[in-house]
Amino acid sequence: MPDTRARPPEGRYGRSGAEATGGGSDRGLRSAGVVLGVVLLALVGWFGYSYVAGTEVSGSVVTFRKISDESVEVKLEVHKDADVTGVCTLRVLGSEGGVVGRKDVRIGSGAERVDPVVTVRTTGPAARLQLAGCHVATGG
Repeated sequence: MPDTRARPPEGRYGRSGAEATGGGSDRGLRSAGVVLGVVLLALVGWFGYSYVAGTEVSGSVVTFRKISDESVEVKLEVHKDADVTGVCTLRVLGSEGGVVGRKDVRIGSGAERVDPVVTVRTTGPAARLQLAGCHVATGG
């Protein structure tokens, strides 16, 4: 049975898409676009993660001295980005292991290393001190 579909005169409108690409489709172009899109998305994700993860505050206790049965003096060493405000939480433990004092120490922005000396008031004699942790301050 002969093909009865109407066809434009040959060569009148240029070559079709399949003929222009050597008889294939634009599958290679689409694949390259998908790969570039995935790479771009991965880069944006990596930059976002590194920005958030790169903001850290770390600290350590340099000295801990009992002033009286109601207070201790603590010297900290805190490392952070200069434009970051941090908070370090201290816990003072009594001889039986219970918490007898707690203080959140706010570390202002402006320097990458800060060595504050703080006094923590206690409800009883102090036996040990714990640096519970440091983190980036939230809010104002």
